[in-house]
Amino acid sequence: MRSLLITGGAGFIGANFVHYWSRKYPRHRLVVLDALTYAGNLASLAPVSDAGQLRFVHGNICDSDLIDTLLAQEDVDTVVNFAAESHVDRSIVGPDPFIETNIVGTHALLKAARRAWSSEQCSSKTYRFHHVSTDEVYGSLGPTDAAFTEATPYSPRSPYAASKASSDHLVRAYGHTYGLPFTITNCSNNYGPYQFPEKMLPLMIVNALEGKPLPVYGDGGNVRDWLHVEDHCLGIELVLTHGTVGETYNVGGNSERANIDLIRQLCGLIDAAFADDSNLETRFPRCPAARKSSTAELITFVKDRPGHDWRYAIDASKISTALGYHPQQTLESGLHQTLRWYLDNESWWRAVMDGSYRAWIEIQYTKR
Repeated sequence: MRSLLITGGAGFIGANFVHYWSRKYPRHRLVVLDALTYAGNLASLAPVSDAGQLRFVHGNICDSDLIDTLLAQEDVDTVVNFAAESHVDRSIVGPDPFIETNIVGTHALLKAARRAWSSEQCSSKTYRFHHVSTDEVYGSLGPTDAAFTEATPYSPRSPYAASKASSDHLVRAYGHTYGLPFTITNCSNNYGPYQFPEKMLPLMIVNALEGKPLPVYGDGGNVRDWLHVEDHCLGIELVLTHGTVGETYNVGGNSERANIDLIRQLCGLIDAAFADDSNLETRFPRCPAARKSSTAELITFVKDRPGHDWRYAIDASKISTALGYHPQQTLESGLHQTLRWYLDNESWWRAVMDGSYRAWIEIQYTKR
């Protein structure tokens, strides 16, 4: 039986990973550590919190004493580090929390793992420090550039990306210098259930349902590769169970799309959902689809953010060839599933969108 410490496990990707792992490995022990900042939500863990498999600890990855205690108490053999400040816009406004959590916090975890897992133990028992990173560490691509591979030089262009690049380097340094058994995954843009509505897709869904503007940076031509969070969890599982220690694997969705095209596609799905379910007109009367208009009429172009990377694209051939990874969701099926989740879980997203968050969003996306 494995014992996993899942940091940031009440956040978007972390919570989905907890759900995924608990279904696949019901006998494994899961210890979730989360600071419960604005994007962490215990309600996201509710489906598994009563299973007796999960222990939740409210705390910060920078707290070395707490990490030492948890690793010893729970006999942790696997750390999966999701804990991160991850919103680029917030990193531009205030970089300090990104440096603290993403760099200092990761270093605290690495030091604790090194203390807990001696060289002798690592030779007789399977240990793993898995670090979850992003494609943004690689920089920006032009329209015809080849997709990022694991050998692409790092070229971060935002405070967020720079902090994640720094943490990646620290993980590798602890592996090569101290023999800490590690793996790293760099993923493309995630979407799916339990995503905090500051990220593009849930923001567009929530704003559309409330009849609010759908803010699109610049001309909307920026391109991203979209990865359903369940497929991301599948990729991490394959790396943890079959990946080679000391290796990095890119996890992508094989779904590049310009932002404006993705938003228009989502608007079409919302229109179709309202056409199929008359109850939505009563629940969300301010949505244009409730009066048989197009949700796309809410699209509003806003001033581009500073240093906005033009394109990200993941080449996932390494994990596909070595570990048999293939995304299970197409972008079309994943968008439909995600929209359905937000329609069915209105109480979840309304609960997380408090007044301070709404004010912040309105300031950031004011039309100029």
